[in-house]
Amino acid sequence: MSLHQDAADTLSAWKPADRGQESLRQAYLGFLAARQDACERACAAGHITASALVLDNTGSSVLLTLHPRVGRWLQLGGHCEPEDATLAGAALREATEESGIPGLTIDPTPLHVDVHPITCSLGVPTRHFDVRFAVHAPENALAVRSDESLDLRWWPLDALPPDPDRSAGIGAMVAALP
Repeated sequence: MSLHQDAADTLSAWKPADRGQESLRQAYLGFLAARQDACERACAAGHITASALVLDNTGSSVLLTLHPRVGRWLQLGGHCEPEDATLAGAALREATEESGIPGLTIDPTPLHVDVHPITCSLGVPTRHFDVRFAVHAPENALAVRSDESLDLRWWPLDALPPDPDRSAGIGAMVAALP
């Protein structure tokens, strides 16, 4: 099975909790149906990305990265790679690479989706069709900042960093947690 097919199957099976997320899910499915290259970063019209909301072992804190290009605290994640077989696998790979934490586990059911404009590695304005998953760190996990981050920090769920225009969506992801 291809990553494209996995993305379509994953989003087809997902039942979001609210109308806004359902509307976005339908838009993602339409985008996937229209573009066989929808999961490839070379797709200039936009591309599917995979993110991870990394929770500590107690579920009371979330690991966020200070993104160098965006200049905001965000969840871990990013572009799908040719070797990724599944969206959840891409999110888990990104979370492991960006956190340095071995032994992360992922819930393969999407938590949240978001489409946002960005100028990414293509160097031209595009859109990320981000599929976000909940990931759990093992007990006593020690995060190590990668070169893809300005900072990496655990934030209590009840004291998230400021997001004045709500563009980061961390609060929405936290609200979607089971």
